[in-house]
Amino acid sequence: MESSRLAGSVLAPAWLPAAGDLNALHAPLWANDVERGKGGELTVSGVPVRELKERFGTPLYVLSEGDFRARARALKDAFDDAFADLGGGVDVYYAGKSFLCTEVARWVDSEGLRLDTCSGGELAVAARAGLGGDKLSLHGNNKSDAEINRALDLGVGRIVVDSLHELHRVAELAAVRGVKANVMLRLTPGVHAHTHEFIATAHEDQKFGLSMISPDAGTEADGLSAAEAAAKLAVEADSINFLGFHAHIGSQIFEPEGFEIAARKLLEYTHHIQDKYGLTLPELDLGGGYGIAYTAADAPRPAAEIARAMAAVVRETCTALNMDAPRISIEPGRAIVGSSTFTLYETGTLKTVQVEVAGGDGATAPRRYVSVDGGMSDNARPVLYDADYSAVLANRASAAAPALSRVVGKHCESGDIVVRDVYLPNDVAAGDLLAVPGTGAYCWALASNYNYVPRPPVVAVSDGAARLIVRGETEDDLLARDLGA
Repeated sequence: MESSRLAGSVLAPAWLPAAGDLNALHAPLWANDVERGKGGELTVSGVPVRELKERFGTPLYVLSEGDFRARARALKDAFDDAFADLGGGVDVYYAGKSFLCTEVARWVDSEGLRLDTCSGGELAVAARAGLGGDKLSLHGNNKSDAEINRALDLGVGRIVVDSLHELHRVAELAAVRGVKANVMLRLTPGVHAHTHEFIATAHEDQKFGLSMISPDAGTEADGLSAAEAAAKLAVEADSINFLGFHAHIGSQIFEPEGFEIAARKLLEYTHHIQDKYGLTLPELDLGGGYGIAYTAADAPRPAAEIARAMAAVVRETCTALNMDAPRISIEPGRAIVGSSTFTLYETGTLKTVQVEVAGGDGATAPRRYVSVDGGMSDNARPVLYDADYSAVLANRASAAAPALSRVVGKHCESGDIVVRDVYLPNDVAAGDLLAVPGTGAYCWALASNYNYVPRPPVVAVSDGAARLIVRGETEDDLLARDLGA
């Protein structure tokens, strides 16, 4: 059933297209097994959303296992194919910080990927899932001694060191154990990705990485940059197995150019260090940050296109430098889990307000507020990054006219916005279900208990069946750490 069409609201942002068929699903936003079923009800792997609501409640993160696995395989296959003629090959590390639980760690392992962690807790999940240490990496700009020791005990494949101070600590802790720590050095290559300030991670003025141009504390007299001082120590320390360099230029990146520039700079720097210190660095990590579609305005590049562009730069640069290609690794997270998941909400209160139109000489236009039973506690990205999302009426089709809507949460906070601008049918009512796609990455991972709201469960759906992989919190959980009773 096709809903009515309407010219775009004057309040809508420029990127939001005028409302068309509100029952249609824009495929890039959704898992590959999400579709409209009987009566227009949304289904995932054949399971209707009303069944999910009845069994597990709302809010609910709905994760398509088949889609997750397919995206993981597609990325691995794309990079394996693109780098097939380069002797070093390629490894794909799933960025666990995007979304991680025991079950997902096992999926990652079974699809032939490795796992990137950035805390002791994430290492604990990996160990519980049965992943061998050689399949793990540990990130973090301020690792504790306990986290470093856990990584050494697990025999992780690499510790990505973020500072000269940390490198000294890793070397000392490894020496006490009588082992060699596998180390990569994270550099800031100065490649600025077109992204939000707080998720652009390659410029100098930020907390991550070793500068390739500025000295670190205590190295000024040596005339060495922080990166080269760390490389010198990594070469000289008996307890360090120096694997190579790492860089991450940002997140939610659509174009391959930033990755290409970073790859060229890091290869040239690798060649410089190898030549100066007479060694071969076997690995180079080019990070992650591949973007996904959150709205119809987003057009992410196919994984194969990015892989071919990166491989071409590695091939050309290594040929020009007359050096063997190191083994390349990448760290996708959002690109695998982001679109594999949507959040299911139940609608509560609704209201329509008249908003003054900018430059309209007092003219106004309507905006509808649609409140749902979750909010910033299950999706903090809109308030943190001004992130945009989409939403659809999920439990039925509608032929009603579109209304520019703002989907908001239940929290006592004016910034509690889930979807800032979206067209929804104007007959959406209390008790209807809304689905917000693209919530697999950094939504559950950033979830909070603001206003003492329990965090939602995560359900995995595959082959027509749904099962919990993370149970929802209860009020007993919330009170368990409160010792005032």
